[in-house]
Amino acid sequence: MSSVRPLSEVPAGAEAQIQGFDPTCPETQRLREMGLLPGTTVKVIRWAPLGDPVEIKVRGYHLSLRKDQADHIEVKFSG
Repeated sequence: MSSVRPLSEVPAGAEAQIQGFDPTCPETQRLREMGLLPGTTVKVIRWAPLGDPVEIKVRGYHLSLRKDQADHIEVKFSG
């Protein structure tokens, strides 16, 4: 079953598809410039031991995001 949730709720090793961004996110343009566009598949590689930051793989490269950034990215996740 798929559901839309924040990227910050996706466990390590799982893939999700970006659906959009929280409209209150002040960094939407910056995240889009890094390749995080609606329809793009991302894989969560790992979470830091204390839960911040998260490493994801998107468009063939690894990217680290702070948890508060991941909270604003809405993804479709089956899991």
